[in-house]
Parts: sequence; C-alpha cells; structure tokens
Amino acid sequence: MRLILIRHGQTPNNVLSLLDTAIPGPGLTSVGMEQAAAVPAALRGERINGLYISNLTRTALTAAPLAADRALEPVVRSGLREISAGSLEMKGDAESVMAYLETVKSWLGGDLSVRMPGADTGLEVLERFDDVVDEAAAGKGGGAVAMVSHGAMIRFWAGHRATNIDWSDTRYHELSNTGIVTLEGEPGTGSAPGGWKVLDWRGTPAGGVGGTDFDGPTAELDAGGTRTEDAQR
Repeated sequence: MRLILIRHGQTPNNVLSLLDTAIPGPGLTSVGMEQAAAVPAALRGERINGLYISNLTRTALTAAPLAADRALEPVVRSGLREISAGSLEMKGDAESVMAYLETVKSWLGGDLSVRMPGADTGLEVLERFDDVVDEAAAGKGGGAVAMVSHGAMIRFWAGHRATNIDWSDTRYHELSNTGIVTLEGEPGTGSAPGGWKVLDWRGTPAGGVGGTDFDGPTAELDAGGTRTEDAQR
C-alpha cells in the first residue's frame, strides 16, 4: 500500500503558535489556502484513488483542491484528528508547548503508556490512526491513498510505524504546513507493525508557498526529541 500523508495548510493559530487541537478548529489563512491550492501539482505524479480527512475544518479546506483535481470524495474519519492537547489546549507558553512535545517524545521513544495531560495515551492515539489506515487498505484497489491530517499526528504515526527513520537525519526535523510524507507498506494487526518505510519526506510547504513555520504542536524536533532554538518563538 502506498500512503501519502499531507499536513493541513496554515491556520491563524499556527501563526500564533498555539496548541490548537479541538474540534472543529479554525479555517485556513490566505497563505494556507494558497498552500492547499499547491497540493495537486505537488502530487501530480501520484495515482490517488482514495482521499481521507480528519474531522477538523482545516483538513477539509486543505483537501478541497486535491479532491476537485482528482474527482475524489473526501472520507471524514475522526481517527486522523490531531493529537489532543487536553488540559494544554490553546496554550502557547513555553512550558505548555514543551509538556506537549515531551509527551510525544516519550511515545516516539517507545513508551506508549504516557498520557497527554488531560487527554490520551500514545497507544490510544496510535490505534485510532491505525484503524483508518486499515480501513483504507481494505478498499484501496490500485493506486495510493492520501490522508490530510495534522503535524504532530503525522510525525508520531510515521515515526512509530516506519522502520527506516533516523531522527539524527535533519530531513525529518521539519514538517511545515502542507508538508507531505509518502510511505509504503502493509498495515499490521493489533500491536504488530506493518513494516512501513518512508519513501519521501517533503517537510517544506507544497509549492514552496509560505516558507517554513514552526507552530507549537508541530515544532521541529532535534535528534533528541527536544525543541530547537529556532522553534522557540
């Protein structure tokens, strides 16, 4: 199965570096709309026969140009939503952002039992995304499946499921709005990994629109899983 994970376009709260994960969430900025419009061209060489989005407004708006370009009907699945910030929701102070990132770091380090303050464990987050991938795989036919999701969610799921990510490689440190991660593999069952491999990690925005951003929940991580100096704004 070829799986294409697309981060949504820029939102007003991305610009403010807030931990914004609640449903339905904001729409896109004008830059975010331009980024979304650039996604079809960025995926021109891909044969896509399925398109999934989360239940947050920003993924529907990001997927719309691709859906129109490929005559696809987006399938809404809550399992693709952003990792909930729980009691940290809508905070942007350094302590809150670090608490969010340190939790995801623990998950990427293998401890899925850690709970996001006031929200889910890593296992619960992983399983809900796995369920959507399993569903897509069962009906994929030929071609790839694209999923428009969220920065922290994509980083965590791909980082946990893929067998070939080396976090010391700086290419994996960035996942800006409309960044695209392409993987290949087969879904596992239960807790068994499906042998996924990252084929391409394009961390910059589709079409180069809007430059690089480092918002709170998806601030780039260094090899040790901590925020870089550039991300602290």
